[in-house]
Amino acid sequence: MDVVELLPHRLHLLRFPVGQAYLWRDGKALTLIDAGPPGSGAASAAVAGSFGTVRRIVLTHFHEDHAGGAAELAELTGEPEVLAHHADAPVVRSELPPPPPVFEDWERPLYAKASQLLPQGNWLHPPAVTDLSDGDTLDFGGGAQVIHVPGHTDGSIALHLPAHGVLFTGDTVAASPVDGKVLLGVFNLDRPQAIASFHRLAELDTDVACFGHGDPVIGKASAAIRSSADTYRASD
Repeated sequence: MDVVELLPHRLHLLRFPVGQAYLWRDGKALTLIDAGPPGSGAASAAVAGSFGTVRRIVLTHFHEDHAGGAAELAELTGEPEVLAHHADAPVVRSELPPPPPVFEDWERPLYAKASQLLPQGNWLHPPAVTDLSDGDTLDFGGGAQVIHVPGHTDGSIALHLPAHGVLFTGDTVAASPVDGKVLLGVFNLDRPQAIASFHRLAELDTDVACFGHGDPVIGKASAAIRSSADTYRASD
């Protein structure tokens, strides 16, 4: 796992073989946005422990590269609150089976390659997950606003920190590993709905955009997101 400081004393990126998570610091009080894949909890807990105490783990959606490490991470950091949108929370708790993505033909080899990098078999699910809804405000980062952005999954969320100009998009938006270009995320349940959610995020004032996959945009992120969103239509 790689650890990259994005904003001094505030924000770190935790990069895994597939996907990434973010560590937000309010002094010694820590919030994890996503938790990495199964087996990543110990490494994430070690990093978090060097900064303070994990108060909460907010999951942007149920996919295992984002939620798979949540139970282990919570157990190792004193059982912080785990939160997810109410549409995805039953999957995170393993009460419901996960619906499979609807692949574009060109996405299938990408998915196969990513799957090879993830641990195989069942993974530990957190038994307690607090339900979130669109418009909720969480007590970190000066007031983190929960934005429901369905399409990638039914319960995908983004988190917007207006006080700091920071946006966590989950997998609704991504950055190309080739050239860093901002893109619509892949492996969506409902592509038109995901595009509509992308446009919703493009309306926000954002200086720093943190994606579930790909390098963040540091500085004037709104312009990059809006420019990319303008290339997508719901009929695409």
